[in-house]
Amino acid sequence: MERISAEGFPPPPRIVNSLKAGFDAIATHISAIFLPFLLNLFFWLGPRLRLETLYHSVKGEMVSVWKLAGISPADIQTMLDAYDKMVPNFNLFWILRTFPIGIFGMKALPVSLLGLFSQNADALSPLGAPLVWQANSLNLFLWFFALTLIGWLGGGIYFYLVAKATFANPAEMQVSLPRALTQTVLLSIAWKILMILVGFPALLLLGGVLQSTGVLGSILVVLLSLFSMWIVVPCFFWPHGIFIKRQNFLLSALSSIQMARFTLPTSGLFVLSVFFLSFGLGYLWNVPPENSWMTVLGIFGHAFVTTGLLSASFIYYREMTAWLQKTLERVQASSPRQLL
Repeated sequence: MERISAEGFPPPPRIVNSLKAGFDAIATHISAIFLPFLLNLFFWLGPRLRLETLYHSVKGEMVSVWKLAGISPADIQTMLDAYDKMVPNFNLFWILRTFPIGIFGMKALPVSLLGLFSQNADALSPLGAPLVWQANSLNLFLWFFALTLIGWLGGGIYFYLVAKATFANPAEMQVSLPRALTQTVLLSIAWKILMILVGFPALLLLGGVLQSTGVLGSILVVLLSLFSMWIVVPCFFWPHGIFIKRQNFLLSALSSIQMARFTLPTSGLFVLSVFFLSFGLGYLWNVPPENSWMTVLGIFGHAFVTTGLLSASFIYYREMTAWLQKTLERVQASSPRQLL
């Protein structure tokens, strides 16, 4: 990270001020929480799209492959028990929660409320047992494609509405909704490719590190933890340039990298603040039982807080990039090479 001499320059935007401004903006434009509120209601009260039928149709072939791979009968039975417990309650609709641009789901709530796994599939809500749909080998790909595309477009609309709420005058937002949705899809595709090319090898490396013992393993864990901040902060702000500065997805990525390069300590602290607030308050939404209508209050609280945090991130990004641009211009005007 490069540091800029702070003599004679105004301080960067304050994290607390950005958080407060974000929640104030959403309180003024409360309709911005509609999409996450609606999505979580759907996960809670709506139907489930499951893979149980498909799983049982390929279960025999799976066992045959495991046997050919030399897996012991005891290990095969252990894996089958795990699949038998997990698959019947897996909800494929969770694909609607896309990343990095998407509508926020209630990750901190019981997994049964998320629509992922359930230990009591017969009574997940006050309405009783949900309607269950089964995906099969013929329509599985179509479900994946359709739900992913809907998640991308819904996420683009959600980010657009929240970003628009952060402007005092909505007309100041230069990007149009069609352009924002186009760049959202392109960014999401680029993210998928990046995860395949980089994420999978990184997971293998991380798995090897976690299995390491002794001083070397500890050192690698510390180094990976420190290095992760250089990755998390740019990824967190990658979509923001699309909605705030009317950039395409590539320029938005470069803009987030530049901001992280010069403001990593402050921006890293902002990202950590957003994470801990979202994660910590998630336990509050977990208080009402899932079969009680009081859960609606938890869903509303989650939608308001997560939308307020997203709004704060847009405000922080806009103010920080503006401050950074002015600071760099002043540095270059006074001494073009005054970078310490």
